[in-house]
Amino acid sequence: MPDVTIALDESGDLGWKFDAPYRNGGSSRYLTIASILYPQEKNKHPKRLVKKLYTKFRWNTQSEVKWADMSSPQRTEFANQLRSIVLTNPDIKLLSITVKKENVQEHIRRDGNKLYNYMIGLSLLNEMKNHESVLFIPDPRSIKVKSGNSMHDYLQTKLWFDKKSQTILTTTPMESQSCKAIQVADMLSGVVQNHFEDGNSNAWQILSPHIESRCLFF
Repeated sequence: MPDVTIALDESGDLGWKFDAPYRNGGSSRYLTIASILYPQEKNKHPKRLVKKLYTKFRWNTQSEVKWADMSSPQRTEFANQLRSIVLTNPDIKLLSITVKKENVQEHIRRDGNKLYNYMIGLSLLNEMKNHESVLFIPDPRSIKVKSGNSMHDYLQTKLWFDKKSQTILTTTPMESQSCKAIQVADMLSGVVQNHFEDGNSNAWQILSPHIESRCLFF
C-alpha cells in the first residue's frame, strides 16, 4: 500500500494563440495544474466530499459534474467543504501551480509536454520525496500523447537523483468519472484557474490560504 495518494488534474490548455479572446478562438492565458494529496487511510474524504455535493445539489449520479458545469453557489460550497476537510485533516494537502503562458519563451513553446512535466515536478517533487511510496493518479488527458511514459520517468528520476530520495512512485492514470479524488482535483484546478484567468476569485479567497500555490513565468 502506498503511503500517500496524489490525484491531479488541470485547467486551461497548452495552446499558444493569443491574438483572439479565450473561448472565442484564442487559447487560455494561464494553465493551472492542481493536486490533492492524502494518506491512504484518508481516501474516504475526497469520496465523501463529492458525494455530499451530488446529494446537496441533486446532481445526476449517472454523469460527472465538472467545475465548468457548476454554478457560483455550487463552487462556493465546494470551496467551503474542502476548506473544512483540510482544516480538520492537516495531513491532507492541496497544491497548485499556474503558468502565465504569454511569458513563456518561444523555444519552450515548441514542446508543451516538457513544460507540463516541469510544472508537475515543481509542484509535487518536494512533497513526494518525503514518502517511501506514492500512488500518483493523473487524469489520462494529462498524459500527453507524445510523452508516453515520460511524466512518470521524469518524476521518478528527479526523485532518485536530484532529490536524493528513495521514494517509489507508482503512476496510475484514471478517468475522472471513476475517481472521486480526480474530480476534487478538477474542481480545485478550477478554483485556481478562475482566479487567474477570469478574475473570479470568490472560491479562491476561501481556499487560497490552504493551497500551496506556485506561479511560473509571472
